[in-house]
Amino acid sequence: MMWLVIAILLAIVEVLTVNLTTVWFVASALIALLASFFIDDFIIEFAIFVILGVVFLATTRPLLLKVIHSKRERTNIDRIVGMKGKIIKSIPKDDVGEVKVDGKIWFAISEKPIDVNSTVEILEIMGTKLKVKEID
Repeated sequence: MMWLVIAILLAIVEVLTVNLTTVWFVASALIALLASFFIDDFIIEFAIFVILGVVFLATTRPLLLKVIHSKRERTNIDRIVGMKGKIIKSIPKDDVGEVKVDGKIWFAISEKPIDVNSTVEILEIMGTKLKVKEID
C-alpha cells in the first residue's frame, strides 16, 4: 500500500512541475509495489525503487526530451538561416551592425569585425539580431 501512495504522490509532483524527473520514480514505485507481493524485505523493495528510478531517469529522459524538442515548429523567418546577406552598416568588434538579407534589414553581430558591402552568411537568429560570418 505504501508504494501505491508514493507513486500517487510522485505523480502529483510530476503534474505540478512537468520536469520529467519524478515520472520515472512513479514507474519504479509501481514496480516496487509489484515486487512487494513477492518480497517481504523493505530494503530490497527500496533498492528496486531507487535503482530503477535512477536507471529510468538516466536512460530514457534524454531520449524523451530530444523527441519533445525536435517537434519545434519552424517559422517563416527561420528560412533565412544559411542565406547570404550584404553588410550595410559595418559590424565593429563587440558591437552591432546591420545586414540586408532577403530584402529586409536586420541588426547583426559577428565574432570578427566586418566592413560595409561584405557578403555574409546568416548563422542563426538570436532574438532581433542575426549572427553572421563573412564569406569570401
